[in-house]
Amino acid sequence: MSLANDDVRRIAALARIAITAEESAEVLERLNRVLTLIEEMRAVDVSGVEPMAHALDLGQRLREDKVTESDRHDAYQAGAPAVDDALYLVPKVIE
Repeated sequence: MSLANDDVRRIAALARIAITAEESAEVLERLNRVLTLIEEMRAVDVSGVEPMAHALDLGQRLREDKVTESDRHDAYQAGAPAVDDALYLVPKVIE
């Protein structure tokens, strides 16, 4: 697939980007290189390759799922003006 100058100007208009004729030629060359690279990558046979999330085979270091802090819920609510059933009570603002 290859683009033409008209395509670049149309894309620029859709993106609301003002470009000159010189810039259009440069953008056209860059876009065509990207499209050529995409075509080359699509031509590669990857039928036996498993998908992976990273180029290196790294394992995620996970910590043990355990509680490391004590429950301070009561201490946090001790300074609240009004608490009911472990919920902070606030004055009604909207009538």
